[in-house]
Amino acid sequence: MRASHADRDQVVEILRDAAGDGRLTSEELDERVEAALSARTIGELAGLTRDLPISPSPADSSTRSTDVVEIDQRFGTLHRTGSWVVPRRMDIRMVGGDVKLDFTEAVIGQDTLDIDIDVDLSIGGDLVIVTKPGIVVATDELNVRVGEVKVRTTSAGADVPVVLRVNVTGRLRGGDVVVRYPRRTLAQWMRGESPV
Repeated sequence: MRASHADRDQVVEILRDAAGDGRLTSEELDERVEAALSARTIGELAGLTRDLPISPSPADSSTRSTDVVEIDQRFGTLHRTGSWVVPRRMDIRMVGGDVKLDFTEAVIGQDTLDIDIDVDLSIGGDLVIVTKPGIVVATDELNVRVGEVKVRTTSAGADVPVVLRVNVTGRLRGGDVVVRYPRRTLAQWMRGESPV
């Protein structure tokens, strides 16, 4: 897909913010800005921000849940990890990049989360949902035009009561939706332990 002037400008802004946060040196900033301004495709732009967090996890781990969280961005990586507060609804609109929602340490204040996505990950990005026993993810109402839905959970922990049901709806154009448990560390693999 061809990049527009607005796409290039948005990536330059992301790069400048990252440099201001100390994530890029001035040399890296100069190189990436030059590459962004000369980029012809969305894929070239996405490669310039793939290693930069666009929306960090909220610093406040208050247990008060927000009703709706709206995420609307282009390129980069969006991660919700650690003790983030799970809202009642998430509306995710994203072009390019990767989205990761890690529920293993999340603060859960209700029994249902509705996620409506409109994600164009045509350059190889993924929506990754990391769960644990007691969290069920339903993707039956997700419209997948290009890509796959991969559910990689096991029956381990099947006797744990459900504490959160995540309903994923909307449209996915390219990339994959992956639902999985956390990856085990090498030490856990050696001892045969579970990651959760």
